[in-house]
Amino acid sequence: MFHKIAHDRTADAVIGQIEALILEGVLHPGDRLPAERELALRLDVSRPILREALKALEERGLLRTRHGEGTFVAEVTGAVFTDAMTDLVRRNAQANADYLEFRRDIEGIAAAHAAERATEADRAILDETMAGMLAAHRAGDPDAEARIDVEFHNAVIEAAHNLVLLHVMRSCYRLIAEGVVHNRLKLYRRPDWREALLAQHCAIHSAIVARRPEEARAAAERHIDFIRTQVRAIDETDARQAVAALRLESHRRAARLGPIARTAAE
Repeated sequence: MFHKIAHDRTADAVIGQIEALILEGVLHPGDRLPAERELALRLDVSRPILREALKALEERGLLRTRHGEGTFVAEVTGAVFTDAMTDLVRRNAQANADYLEFRRDIEGIAAAHAAERATEADRAILDETMAGMLAAHRAGDPDAEARIDVEFHNAVIEAAHNLVLLHVMRSCYRLIAEGVVHNRLKLYRRPDWREALLAQHCAIHSAIVARRPEEARAAAERHIDFIRTQVRAIDETDARQAVAALRLESHRRAARLGPIARTAAE
């Protein structure tokens, strides 16, 4: 990941390398940097120069230090969705719908770019992620399958090689991982839906690996269309169950009161 700085062994050169790794998505928020001695050796710079670079990166908000634990990449993309916005998306049906509409458009573009731009390393990551999803599916582990779902979409975004797209969508996928937009576990605990989701991911994967951009775009859009339909069905079912539960509670309360008490209460 880190490579020796051949020329101009200055703090600015160290800063440039670490900034590039963060921007390109190689270093993720929360990743721990190697210890100072080890990192200085990898970069082939003196420890005072490294300290100067790390201090500057921390002042810029790209790194943070936990005393006794080390230096970590800061949550540089977390501000895309503030706590207030996250809460709004969680509670607002229209915001949920808008979020999925946005994902449909962007993921279609990302899948097409990935089909055009994916390197051998990108395709290896996609292959390994898809293999993990298939293994979880065969093992009947919907929780693992749902977790790998997010990893798969992250891999597609990375393979698209668009830095702005990468960081924006990582923030979006964090909402999925945290169950803010919809409970993806509900999607994966329906056997028929799990089969459909697996087939959709396979279609996206196959089109990207085969370098067929339009097919990849269409497969990604169909995938989000399916999710939108099922999320709507889940919401409608949850609403009916909530009403039915209230009716049951009312029915049982009325039964306990009896006809005379009910008349008096009325």
